[in-house]
Amino acid sequence: MPDTKALDEKLGLLQQKLRELGRILIAFSGGVDSTFLLKVAVETLGRDNVLAVISNGPVLPREELAMAKDLARQIGANLVEIETDEMSNPKFRANPADRCFHCKSTLFKHLQPLADQHGLKAILTGLNADDLGDYRPGIRAAREFGVVEPMAAAGLTKSDIRLLSQRFGLPTAEKPASPCLASRIPYGEEVTEEKLSQVERGESFLRSLGLRDCRVRHHGSLARLEIPAERLAEFAQPGVREKIVAQFKAIGFTFVALDLQGFRSGGLNEVLKAK
Repeated sequence: MPDTKALDEKLGLLQQKLRELGRILIAFSGGVDSTFLLKVAVETLGRDNVLAVISNGPVLPREELAMAKDLARQIGANLVEIETDEMSNPKFRANPADRCFHCKSTLFKHLQPLADQHGLKAILTGLNADDLGDYRPGIRAAREFGVVEPMAAAGLTKSDIRLLSQRFGLPTAEKPASPCLASRIPYGEEVTEEKLSQVERGESFLRSLGLRDCRVRHHGSLARLEIPAERLAEFAQPGVREKIVAQFKAIGFTFVALDLQGFRSGGLNEVLKAK
């Protein structure tokens, strides 16, 4: 059973921090964390003191963009959609291990003028306390730009945020993690819009087959599919297998492989841990 008192204390700390900031801009993605932060901010500070900004770029799946815009409407938040130019950054396209640093730096460069234009005192992200123990180069970019991470500061973990999201009636309470599409391309292999589109189309197809958690890892001519281990046998059946192969070849892959380890978030970071 969750510790309700501890959860309430963390929520109180978050609300206190928001009140101290007053007028804020939230980097919004429609994920579990930023949706919860936006909901609490609007209820704590009022709609006119909060601006949600979402980046409409090739690394964000179109389905995610549509859902995020709908979530902002449900919450009653002011939402601005911007287009960032991370693909014009050769350091991002080169896809080094700190790719997220270059992506987030580009985002924050776009957000700061918006915050200034609207008289907002701070830029906030939905970073949670668990993220601090993970490999996240984007955190370094946030620190360099003075971005505020109130949920991490309040000690709110991913589990806490899901529980509180349920309390607030948010549909994202059980939403699977959905990192940007570039995270499906191995470090050191160039990020291109074509590759991002192939991954997006492939994952959309897998979800149409009833998969909730899945990843399409892009290895050039090979698509490596990560699906829940308990469903591997089902998707290896002749009828289903042939349908998957045909679809991924139509998308542009030559070879299609099921990863026998099954679905795991951050699978491409395994090469970093092995070094």
